[in-house]
Amino acid sequence: MILKRDDIPANSDLSLNADVLFEALPWIKAATGRTVVIKYGGAAMVDPDLRKQVMSDIVLLKLIGVNPVIVHGGGKAINEAFEAYQIPVEFKNGLRVTTDAAMDVVKMVLVGQVNQDLVRDLNKHGDLAVGLSGNDGGTLVATQLDPELGRVGEVVRVNTELLNKLIADDYIPVLATVALGEDGGCYNVNADVAAGKVAAALDAYKTIFLTDVDGMYLDFEDKTSLISKMTREEAQGMIDDGTASSGMIPKLESCIAAIDAGVPRAFIINGTTPHALLLELLTDSGVGTMVYGERDSMAGGKKSLSTLASKLLVNQ
Repeated sequence: MILKRDDIPANSDLSLNADVLFEALPWIKAATGRTVVIKYGGAAMVDPDLRKQVMSDIVLLKLIGVNPVIVHGGGKAINEAFEAYQIPVEFKNGLRVTTDAAMDVVKMVLVGQVNQDLVRDLNKHGDLAVGLSGNDGGTLVATQLDPELGRVGEVVRVNTELLNKLIADDYIPVLATVALGEDGGCYNVNADVAAGKVAAALDAYKTIFLTDVDGMYLDFEDKTSLISKMTREEAQGMIDDGTASSGMIPKLESCIAAIDAGVPRAFIINGTTPHALLLELLTDSGVGTMVYGERDSMAGGKKSLSTLASKLLVNQ
C-alpha cells in the first residue's frame, strides 16, 4: 500500500520523534568531541540481548561525536569459570580471595572472553572498537590491596597514553580491569573504582556506572525515594552514615573520586532499562542518580536528595 503525505495523520509518531530529536540537540552539542567513561557490568552484560542493545547505544553515541570509553569487569563469568575449574571461592570482608592460579582464570575470562564479546558486538556496526586490558601499555598499575586477598589490587596509577591514542584514532577503547602490578605480576581490580580513576585521568566529560538498580534510594523499599541528583558532599554523607548499601558504596566512592579529580558529573543508572545511556545523556530529565560537584550550577527537573528527604519527613 502506497501512502501519500496527506494520508499521514497530523498526530502521528513523526511529530513525537521530531520532538525527541529537538530535545536531544543541545545535549548532543554539549557532548560532541567529549570523552564519556562507561563502567559496564551487571545483568546488562550477562543477558546477550541487553548487551547488544547497550553496545548499539554506545555505537550511536560514537556516531554523533561522543568519545565513549568502556571499562568492564565480569563477576558472574568469573564465578562460572571458577565453578567449571573447581576453584574454591573464598571471601574476606566482601572481597574474593584470588590466588595465583585463580588470577590466571580471571585473566582468561576478563581479557579473553568478556572483553572480546563486547568488542565483537561493537564491531558488528563497523571497525569501531579495540579491546585491551590494564596490562596493555601499562594503562592500569596496581599494588596489592591486602596480602590475605592475594592478587586483588588497588589502582595506584592510570597511564592514558594508549587510551588517548585510540580515542584520537577514532576507536572505542574497551578496557578489562586486569591491572599490571608494581611487583611485575597481575592484579584483579574493582571495575567501579577503576572506571572512576580512568575518568579522572582522561579528564572525562562524564562517567556513567551501569548497574542492576535504578540508582540510589533514600529507602530501597520505597521506590518513590529514588534520588535523581545529589551533591558530592551528600553522596559522601550516605556512605558515612550507612545509608548506602555495601554494593553501592564502591560506585558512590568512584563518583566522588572522579568529581574530586575534576569530572563534572557522575551517574549511576540501570543498565537493564532500554536505552538508559541515551536517556541519561541526551534528554532533559534523564534516568538514574546524578552526583555532581558544582553545587550552584545544577537546575532543572531532577529531584534532589534534600527535596526527597523533606518529602519523606513530611509523610512520616
